[in-house]
Amino acid sequence: MDIARLKVLGAGVFSLVLVLGVARFAYTPLLPLMQAQAGLGVAEAGWLAAINYAGYLSGALLASLISDLVLKDRLYRIGMVLAIVTTVVMGLSTNVVVWAVSRYLAGLSSAAGMLLGTGLIMNWLIRHQHRSELGIHFAGIGVGIAGCAAAVMWFSPALDWREQWFAFSALGCVLLYPALAWLPAPDRSGLTTSGQPMPDRPPSTLYLRIFMAAYFCAGFGYVISATFIVAIVNRLPGLAGQGNWVFLAIGVGAAPACINWDLIARRTGDLNALILAAVLQIIGILLPVVVGGQVAALLGALLFGGTFIGMVSLVLSMAGRYYPTRPAKMMGKMTLSYGAAQIIGPALTGSLAERLGSYNAGLYFAAAVMSLGTLLLLWLKAVERRDAATMPATRTATG
Repeated sequence: MDIARLKVLGAGVFSLVLVLGVARFAYTPLLPLMQAQAGLGVAEAGWLAAINYAGYLSGALLASLISDLVLKDRLYRIGMVLAIVTTVVMGLSTNVVVWAVSRYLAGLSSAAGMLLGTGLIMNWLIRHQHRSELGIHFAGIGVGIAGCAAAVMWFSPALDWREQWFAFSALGCVLLYPALAWLPAPDRSGLTTSGQPMPDRPPSTLYLRIFMAAYFCAGFGYVISATFIVAIVNRLPGLAGQGNWVFLAIGVGAAPACINWDLIARRTGDLNALILAAVLQIIGILLPVVVGGQVAALLGALLFGGTFIGMVSLVLSMAGRYYPTRPAKMMGKMTLSYGAAQIIGPALTGSLAERLGSYNAGLYFAAAVMSLGTLLLLWLKAVERRDAATMPATRTATG
């Protein structure tokens, strides 16, 4: 057993629990409580989620522009501390502007963990000649989702909305140490530990454009359920008060999902695995509103949790393999597309919910966009075959 590898992957898991479970996803199960106790409106809730993703998108843009691994490492560590500061701020005020600033900066910290941290870990794995898969690392997202949902259910009888934000801040302080201490300083040599080069092999321009468009659709499908699922389920007939259980189910489904999708991708190929995940995610999004009832809501949550994080893991792993010396470069570009959808989705869903009195329209729209993304992935398979056929000729022509 390689202790160094486990510690590096552990740093990634703890960092994702911190920046996503605490700094980002705690907002979702706390949303109904903030609406009931802190006067947060439906439309404002949607805008706060959109602003959070704007921060995440800003971080993705920054990640796509930075090539220096040492600078990325420094910004990653700043992001971990920022995650705790922004969580504390949520409990210090009832001012929507203050909350908006907190959510924006929390989005930046999420990008630090998801992109800079993931890129640094991918670089370390490839450099030390380990399998370039991130399933264990991304399990931190599922653990974060399930953990924050369970924490809110545990806290709620005794703590109000403000005290729960402070409790999450204390939890973040515990997560901070392994997230920082277990990730080694980066190596900028461009060689593996055995002295082998780590060449970048970027995809074709057409491939990248279609891939980014498909990932935009995946981001739209993900964000609506991830942001509003607790409020959605609580408003469905016979399911009042069940939203946190459904959010917990998403986390339970997500925790082992990335490892499972790594294994599926080994057998089917990355794109086939992505297509399968997209189809299952569409089913998961629609089950609560099409079928209804607690069983359908829980099954939909397990499907959604088991697929959205698998898609993220597969896409970012593919991006890291194209650029082993600069993994966050393409990861940042892909996340710009994913993040743009995450800004549009919550704001649009919040506005629709306010006008129609229901979040259901948002879920149907999310499923439709995901269907378009699935078609784009099928197109991407054809482009991949074309690129593979022309690659040898290109190499011959260029010597």
